[in-house]
This record gives sequence, C-alpha cells and structure tokens, in this order.
Amino acid sequence: MSDKIEKSEAEWRAQLTAEQFAVCRQKATERPGSGHYYRHHEHGNYLCLCCGAPLFSSDTKYDSGSGWPSFWKPINDEAVATHIDVGHGMRRVEIVCRRCSSHLGHVFDDGPQPTGLRYCVNSISLQFAPSGDKQ
Repeated sequence: MSDKIEKSEAEWRAQLTAEQFAVCRQKATERPGSGHYYRHHEHGNYLCLCCGAPLFSSDTKYDSGSGWPSFWKPINDEAVATHIDVGHGMRRVEIVCRRCSSHLGHVFDDGPQPTGLRYCVNSISLQFAPSGDKQ
C-alpha cells in the first residue's frame, strides 16, 4: 500500500476512545469473548478501525474457540504486516494494519486449511462493512 497513514499520538488520541487507543496504538488486548465481532456472522468485510483499510473478509472468518474473531487469511497479501512480539514472556507474531500500523492482534499456525493460519484479531481494532448478504 502506497497510501501510508502517519499521525501523532495526540491525533490518534483525539480520534479514538481510550480503549481503542490502548489496543490499536499501545498493543493492549481485549478480554476474550468480550468483542463485538467475536460471534458476528454478517457477510462483508472487516476494516481497520483507525484508517478504514480492508483487512479481512467474512468468507475467511471462522470460530476458533479462542474468544477473538479469527480469520484464516487477510483480504489480500498487502492488508497486514507482521512483526515479532516478545512481550509477556512469549514469542508471537504480531499483526498490524499495513496502512496505519494499528495493532490488530497476532497470527498463529494452528488454523484451518487452506492456510493453516489463525489471524486472531481484537474486535475493537475493526469496523465492519456489510455486503447486504447474510452468511
């Protein structure tokens, strides 16, 4: 994506609620099972809360039982970027929005085929754009 978005901390704080800022900009995690999109089943696309970039399709969403919305692949190869996260005494792969670097969650290698991946995403880091069709 060539339309990279960069804002100051003050600009992000003005745009987001305190909870959204904590997750999206400071890499906090919402409680499992508490997010609005965990048991969400409408057909459409999940967008970045911070910049509106398309991230995931409902066609790749599945119930992982993890307590967070889970997808087996991003909407396209350029939607998310990954970084190694060694916080909290663990080694994980963090996923962020490629356009604005908003923290989304983590990706794990225990997902379904065809990718075998589980993109585990905080609901609060997403907004939903319905397609009008029910799944």
